[in-house]
Amino acid sequence: MNNKTTVGLFTGLLLAIAALFGGIGGFFLAVVFGAIGALIGAQLDGDFDVRTFVDSLGNRGRG
Repeated sequence: MNNKTTVGLFTGLLLAIAALFGGIGGFFLAVVFGAIGALIGAQLDGDFDVRTFVDSLGNRGRG
């Protein structure tokens, strides 16, 4: 993982610490925040392109 991806992952996890007091719901929320942070970091690194991903979702089934 590149530096910004790692920073994004840890930022998302740190933001989720407040949600950890919610039990299993807090755990899943922490996973979601971590994934969002990692995706934002990957986007900033240029490893992940949101527009291409969204476009590929819209083209499903159009053979």
